[in-house]
Parts: sequence; structure tokens; C-alpha cells
Amino acid sequence: MRLFADTRPLKYAAFRRLWLANIVTVIGAQMTVVAIPAQIFHITGSSAYVGLAGAFGFVPLVVFGLWGGSLADVVDRRRLLVISTIGLIVTSALLALWALLGLENVWLLLCTFSLQQAFFGLNQPAKGALLPTIVPLRLLPAANSLNMTVMTLGAVIGPVIGGALIPLFGYQLLYVLDAVFLFATLYAVVRLPSLPPKKQPDTRSGFKGIIDGFRYLRTNTVVMVSLLVDVIAMVFGMPRALFPQIATETFDGPDEGGIVFSLLFAALAAGSALAGIFSGWVSRVERQGLAVIIAIVVWGSAMTVFGLSLELVSNLWLVALVVALGALAVGGGADIISSAFRSTMLQEAATDDMRGRMQGVFIVVVAGGPRVADLLHGSAAAVTNTTVASAGGGIAVIVLVLACAFIFPVFRRYRVDRGDSEHSVTVD
Repeated sequence: MRLFADTRPLKYAAFRRLWLANIVTVIGAQMTVVAIPAQIFHITGSSAYVGLAGAFGFVPLVVFGLWGGSLADVVDRRRLLVISTIGLIVTSALLALWALLGLENVWLLLCTFSLQQAFFGLNQPAKGALLPTIVPLRLLPAANSLNMTVMTLGAVIGPVIGGALIPLFGYQLLYVLDAVFLFATLYAVVRLPSLPPKKQPDTRSGFKGIIDGFRYLRTNTVVMVSLLVDVIAMVFGMPRALFPQIATETFDGPDEGGIVFSLLFAALAAGSALAGIFSGWVSRVERQGLAVIIAIVVWGSAMTVFGLSLELVSNLWLVALVVALGALAVGGGADIISSAFRSTMLQEAATDDMRGRMQGVFIVVVAGGPRVADLLHGSAAAVTNTTVASAGGGIAVIVLVLACAFIFPVFRRYRVDRGDSEHSVTVD
């Protein structure tokens, strides 16, 4: 029985180059993920402002994620990836410039971050849509798992390094490293062959194309519910906007970051990375809908434990920290398993002429959900406390996902029968 991650997709050169480039690119991106909230909290001292970054990131992500998905179905996906990657490099360089000049203007920081998320929205649908064209369909679960494992390993290394470097060198170094590391992805993208989509005669771009994508989505209940349960998991269960406040106020860390702040980010990613490393079994699972439901219930339970652990700090500081980090790690592991199955569902179900638009919706949900969560959790903590915001969100995840499983039995019965070279999808 295969235990470790299935590496067969790495035999394909285009996938291998992109995967290897992501190893360093994700580290740089995760440094930025750490730097943005830390810098905002340092400037303002408010979790509400940290949560506001979620809104500034979410709006351009929705607009340009959907538009990028529409473009990915009508233009060369390689060209779209090149343009958007260059945009990401430029915006990271601007963030470094603002920090170097000492411009502690939270609105300038938020606007630049918003521009960066616009390019991210253009980039990700094309990247997701090309995956089924560079690896065989039967290897999609393994390819998705490998991609997510790299992302989560980078998310372990990036926050630890970033949190340690901020007090020593300031925020500008993290942004510079992010921009430099992105050149690895630019090289891998340039090496791709031309990737024009297989357009149908009625394929439309722009707003009309986006509407066509939503109409197509409405006809597939399994894909629609897979997106819905992810919205629930991320919006109600992702407490990352609270990490600066928890590290500073609950665990007495410094305002500008520190080791506890880094560990909170890293623990979530460490659990995902560990689950990804031992993900060889993922390709053999047939009851994917049920697997997603179980994984998200585990995620919600872990976030509930995380929130409750914060109440132990006054008497059992070290125990509280260990329980909190352990809960985040368990949640991270459940999240990567859920993500691998949901990504595969979407890529298998969509035809090539619709794949870009489906990936656009998927990216909006996956990346936009946590940004809405930033706003929700930051606002909730401002009027209650971090325990209520974290644990209450975890309980909401469990209740709402189980409700979806009951209301949409077709999703929990979703099954994929896999052979050596082909597969078929059935619903019990």
C-alpha cells in the first residue's frame, strides 16, 4: 500500500518545472502573508485593521479571479500566466519600497496589497486550468496533493523565517525575497508550450463568459456543494487574522511579530505539510464526497479546540500553547485532504472550454474565503474576544457542513471509480 506522496506526476517536464519553482516561490509568498498582517498591526495596533486587509484582498480577488477564469478559456494560458506573474513581482517590489522608505501609511499598504491580489486573481485560474493538460487525468489527485504539499511546506518555512527576520531586518527584506523568488515561477512559465484553450463556438469572454460559467456550475450539484462547503470551512473556521493579537496579548509576544506569532502560522501549515507527505492513499479513495465532509468536520473541531485552548493561558501557559499549536496542525492536515479532493472534483468534472471559468470560481472561493474570514474574525474579536471568535467559528463549521451533507445527499454519495488509465464518476 502506498503511504508516501505519489510522485508519478513529476515525470512530466512541464509539471516538474512548475512544481520545483513553487518550492521557493511559496516561501516568498508566505513571508508576505506574515509581513502584511504584522505590519498592519504594528502600524495600527488593531485586529480590526488586520481584518480589513481581508476586504481589500477579497474584492480584487473576486473581480479579477472571475475575469481571469473567463480569459483563461479564450486566450493562451501561458501568456496570461507570464503577464500576471510579472505583475506579482512588481507589486512585491512596491511593498518593499514603501517599507524601505518608512511610509507607515496603512491605506497605501492596503491598496498595494489589493493590487497584488488582482494579479493573483488573474494568475491562479490559468494555472489550475492547465494542470489537466500537462498530466494525465488519472494522476490529478496525486498532482494536486504534490502542489498543496509544496504550498504547505513553504507555509511552514516562510512564516518561521519571516517572523524571525522582521525584528532584525524589517518588513522590506521579506517583500524583496518574495519578488526575487517569483522569478523562478516566471522562468517555469516561460518554458511552457503555448496553451490555447479548446474553445467551443459559443465560448464567450468577459462578463458574459462569467455568467456562462455560473450557469454551467448550477447544473453540477456536486461541484457546487464542494465550493459551498469550502466557503463554510474557510469563512467561519479560519482565525488567522487573530494571530497577531493572540501572539501579542494572549502569549505576551512583541508587537512586531516574534516566535509565537510565527509558530501560529507555521503550525497550521505544518499539519498540512505532514498530511501531504503521507498522502499516497488519496488516489485510492473513491467516496470523495464523504471524505470531504469528514475532513471539514475535523477542521471545525480543531478550530474549536484552538479557541478554547486560549482560556488555559492564565494558569497553564505552555500547555495552552502546545494545545493551540496541535489543534492548528490537525486542522491544517484536514484542510489539505479536503482541498485535494475538491480540486480533483472540479478538474475532472469541467470540460476544457469551461475549466478556466470553473477555476476562477474555485480560486475566488479558496483564496477569497479566508479573506472574508479575516474581516469576520477581526470584527468578532473586536466586540468579544479571540476565544469566542475562534471557537464559535469552529462550531459553526461543524453545524453548517453537516447540514449540507443532509440537504445534498448526492454530494456525500459522490464516488469515483479509478482504473490504471481511466476513470468514471458515479453517484450511488
